Amino acid sequence: MDCIFCKIVHGEIPSKKILETGKSLAFLDAFPVTAGHCLVIPRNHYEKVQDIPSEENKDLFETVRMVTSKIDQLTGATLIAIHNGKQSGQEVPHVHVHLIPRSKNDSAGPVHSMFQNTPKPDNKTTEEIFKKLIM
Repeated sequence: MDCIFCKIVHGEIPSKKILETGKSLAFLDAFPVTAGHCLVIPRNHYEKVQDIPSEENKDLFETVRMVTSKIDQLTGATLIAIHNGKQSGQEVPHVHVHLIPRSKNDSAGPVHSMFQNTPKPDNKTTEEIFKKLIM
């Protein structure tokens, strides 16, 4: 497999490992958007969050929780982000959770600032979406 994260897991590409478990790995991002930007990945290859088996998912998010405590020591706040699929901005098709130290001077803004053409759904459209999601 030609997956950069799988190569990191197997030691073919070096990384600055923060925390390892039997099922997950946290390491510094090679292309950080802020100092201390980390990634947490499942050791096994899954493209989307919903593909991860339950036990591995529990381990992944427990690792996210533990590393977030460490990241918070840097600036006091951490952005936790997952791009789940190519259309969402996922650049590497292997699940990865970004842990990005945030500060008021980092110019990133809130998540709503990422989107310029936000929808203004009417009540009928909102109800239709709601019904699809609860089925």
